[in-house]
Amino acid sequence: MPDREVKTIKDLIYYQYAKIIAKSALGPDAKKEAYGFIKKTFRQLRDDEKKWSEILREDKQLVEAEKVCVYCGSDRDLQWEHIVPKSLAVNECCPSCDRIQGIHNQIWACKSCNAQKGTKGLYRFFDELHPEAESLSDILPPLLEKKYLKTIYYCHQCKGTLDRDGGGAALSVLALDL
Repeated sequence: MPDREVKTIKDLIYYQYAKIIAKSALGPDAKKEAYGFIKKTFRQLRDDEKKWSEILREDKQLVEAEKVCVYCGSDRDLQWEHIVPKSLAVNECCPSCDRIQGIHNQIWACKSCNAQKGTKGLYRFFDELHPEAESLSDILPPLLEKKYLKTIYYCHQCKGTLDRDGGGAALSVLALDL
């Protein structure tokens, strides 16, 4: 459940990203022990006082990382997998959109996980893989989630849904999947 200040899709993306920053800076217990840091970082991102890094940073981390499936850790039958499904059809530009079709939206996955994920969004896929998880953010590899958030942001921007709210209900990370 996101913070009560999270009102829109854009807020939710920034809130998720702020949690990743906190974990990276302060360790795995940051969500419990550094809530103020997360809130401050979220507000800075939301209010345009802080910018997230270019996705090239994550691309470099991917090159430097061990070549294994991001979903299961296998090193067999690896192939490129599109984190945001390349079949996404927000509008007529998606089939030629470099953000969707290009390397920024790709990660290593084994053939089995890639097939299992298919056209599902990242959060929906992890929700199905780990129905027992209290928080998907706690089990998602940070590199994967950062690449996803940066890519899906532009998809929502293109669709015009960044400012969409939960219609009175709290937004879930599943709302980020298109």
